[in-house]
Amino acid sequence: FFFDMRQLSRLVSLRKLAVPGVVGRSVPVGSIPFPPYPTHLRQYSTPADGSHSDFAPKAREPTEQDLELAIEEMNKDIKENRVVLFMKGEPKNPQCGFSAKVVQILAAYGVKYVAYNVLQDPLIRAGVKKISNWPTIPQLYVDGEFVGGCDILTELHNNDELKDILKADSK
Repeated sequence: FFFDMRQLSRLVSLRKLAVPGVVGRSVPVGSIPFPPYPTHLRQYSTPADGSHSDFAPKAREPTEQDLELAIEEMNKDIKENRVVLFMKGEPKNPQCGFSAKVVQILAAYGVKYVAYNVLQDPLIRAGVKKISNWPTIPQLYVDGEFVGGCDILTELHNNDELKDILKADSK
């Protein structure tokens, strides 16, 4: 990509292009290669392991004891609340399609529930998977029992079986 001298002088005069060493000099057409600035000024270095310190963990890794305390707290909430949903995001702003689908299903039944955003805390995300022995999110608990994830809830909803599970809550 080359500039015509008239284009170049117009861009320079409009201060839309600064070409070091060219302003005020006569430059033959086609003699300014693109890009018209030095590209060697930025130099990056990385440690021997190939990563940069910006990508290093900022907080300590949670311990097994931290995970057990989080699981204990989640179990307490599952027992104290009739319907508990562990999801990605919040009911008003789901962060994945599966969580959004479950929120829509629960809204169709007018169910009141407690929602956990597993994206806020890795302990919640790991803990709920350990509690249910189920690998995916979202997860729904009703009356302290694990009901299932998006696929199971969708099937229960389509077969009109979910209303029986949730009916005590809609009274």
